[in-house]
Amino acid sequence: MCKGLSSLPSSCLEKAKEMRVKLSHLAETHHKHKVQDGKALQDLETLLNNKSGLQAFHGFLRSEFSEENLEFWLACEDYRVSPSNLQKTKASSIYSQFINPDAPQEVNLDAETREALLSVMDSLCVNTFNKAQQRIYTLMAKDSFPRFLRSPHCMEAIKAF
Repeated sequence: MCKGLSSLPSSCLEKAKEMRVKLSHLAETHHKHKVQDGKALQDLETLLNNKSGLQAFHGFLRSEFSEENLEFWLACEDYRVSPSNLQKTKASSIYSQFINPDAPQEVNLDAETREALLSVMDSLCVNTFNKAQQRIYTLMAKDSFPRFLRSPHCMEAIKAF
């Protein structure tokens, strides 16, 4: 079976120790970046859960003619908490308002996500829009939210907190 580490030359053992130190450093650095990314997303989440912050963000997006992402996200939140007897109507409204290629407020979704939504529109559930909503949330977190933080609209949100 295995003779253990003692059978390896000392130079191999030294190299293995160096590699272990480097790998643990890389893992620690990766973890720090993940935590920082999570905080940035959490800040957007905090903003979206604050009435005044949400209004300031909405005003900013309106000034950039890009409020459809936020309105889609909010419609999905509303859909998620709607009674099941209203879900079909709300889902149809969300699809025609934001998803359909001819939609008046079409959101930027990849073809795969769009097709997946179309295929489940006949068998709705509370999670129907989760994937699309998450994609739009990520888009806002990486694109709109950083610009918002550099805008005068952000000061309104800061005052509200």
